[in-house]
Amino acid sequence: MLKIPRRKSRINAVILLYQRDLLGKDIDKIIENNLISGRKYDNFTLKLSRGVEKNKKNIDNMIKKVVENWTLERIAIIDRNILRVAIYEMFYEEDIPLKVSVDEAIEIAKTMGQKEDTPKFVNGVLGKILSNINKTGIKPAD
Repeated sequence: MLKIPRRKSRINAVILLYQRDLLGKDIDKIIENNLISGRKYDNFTLKLSRGVEKNKKNIDNMIKKVVENWTLERIAIIDRNILRVAIYEMFYEEDIPLKVSVDEAIEIAKTMGQKEDTPKFVNGVLGKILSNINKTGIKPAD
């Protein structure tokens, strides 16, 4: 199996999820089509993209609670998926420190974000979620 840095895996997961949103197809179909085209994915990329797909409703509800007066559709597709990957990690990947998930999302937002202020937006959303976790000690996945 392919071995690549985790940040690259996260970027690949964001791209797969972006394709899923654009094409409206199941994530496994997107992955399959990309594999046929010669793309290769490591286990972490697949775990992230499938994990977001499986928990998308819960993840999107968390985003909606934090971005009051905004709809998910108002958030750029790539930015929305950067948030989804980070939130998935924060709530469903226990071996990854919360701060690492936040920091990685901010770094990815700097290079992939749709707008100049995307890193600040991602930091704000994830910061509020992190603050809620720190206050309550509860993760919805628990």
